[in-house]
Amino acid sequence: MANLKELSRKPERFTGGHRACAGCSAPIVARMLMMAADEPVVVGCATGCLEVTSTLFPYTSWNTPFIHSAFENSAATISGVEAAYQSLKRQGKYDREVRFVAFGGDGGTYDIGLQSLSGAMERGHRMLYICYNNEAYMNTGVQRSGATMFGAETTTTPVGRKGYGKKQFEKDLTAIMVAHGIPYVAQGSPSFWNDLITKMQKALATDGPSFINVLAPCRLGWAFPPEETIELGRLAVNTCAWPLYEVVNGEYKITYKPREKMPIEAYLKKQTKYRHLFRPGNEWMVPAFQKHVDEKWERLLSLAGEPIPAKEPVTVG
Repeated sequence: MANLKELSRKPERFTGGHRACAGCSAPIVARMLMMAADEPVVVGCATGCLEVTSTLFPYTSWNTPFIHSAFENSAATISGVEAAYQSLKRQGKYDREVRFVAFGGDGGTYDIGLQSLSGAMERGHRMLYICYNNEAYMNTGVQRSGATMFGAETTTTPVGRKGYGKKQFEKDLTAIMVAHGIPYVAQGSPSFWNDLITKMQKALATDGPSFINVLAPCRLGWAFPPEETIELGRLAVNTCAWPLYEVVNGEYKITYKPREKMPIEAYLKKQTKYRHLFRPGNEWMVPAFQKHVDEKWERLLSLAGEPIPAKEPVTVG
C-alpha cells in the first residue's frame, strides 16, 4: 500500500496555481498520479477541463514533459511517444526508464476517444491511461456522455414535462477495457487516496498497457458545494454506485467493501442534477436506479468470487 510519509517527501510534479474550479477533483487525481510515480513521466492530456485549467499559456502546473492532444486522441499520441522511446532504447540511444501516461475526461474516453484508446490497448504499448470521469462533457457545457448515469439532468438531457433526464444507463467502460485482455485495469476514487495511489503504482509498474477509471466529482456539473467533493466520492463508493476493484491478468479483486452498503438515495440527494428524481410523478426512478446498482454490484461480487448477500424475503399480501 502507498506510504503517506514517503509520498510527502516527493517533489511536486503537479503544482498549485491551476485554474480549476474550487472543489474540482481532476487536479487531485493528477497530483496523486505524479506522487505515485518514481520514474520520469511523460504526460499526454486530451482537450478538456484538466488540460485547459492546468496549461493556460504561458503557465503550466505540470513539472514534467506534457503533450496537449486533441479531444479524441490522447491515447494515440502517448502510444506514439512510447513507440519512439522503445525504438531509441533498441538502438542504444537512450537508456533511462520512463513512464507514459495519458489523461482524458469521460467525453474524450468513453465516447470520441474510445477508438484511439482501444487501439493503443490492443497494440500493447507500455502506458497508463487514466480517465477522470466526471460523467458529462463538463468543459463544453455539461452535455451528457456515455458515462452519464441514469436520470441525470444535463444540457442535452433536460428535465421538463416530457423529459426526466438521461434515459439510458451508463456505459461500462471498465468492463470494455477488461475485455481487451490487458494486464491491469482498475476503478478508483480520490476519496480513497491510499487505494487509488496504490493502484496507480501498480499500473505504472505493469509491463504493458494499463487503465484506471477514476470517478471525479464535478461541483459545477453535479451542482454541490465545493467542500463536499471528497464526501461525494465516498458516498458513490459506499452506495456501490462506483465500486472500487482491480482486474490483474483477468483476475477480479474488490479492493474496498462497504461495511454496510448505503441506499442510493444518500448519494443522489447530494446532487442537484438528481433533484427531480424525488418529485411527485417520478417515484419509480430511484428504485430503478437502485436495482441497476444492486445488479452491477452482485455481478462484480460474483466475478471476484465473493459471496452475494441474501436478499430480504418478499412478503406477498
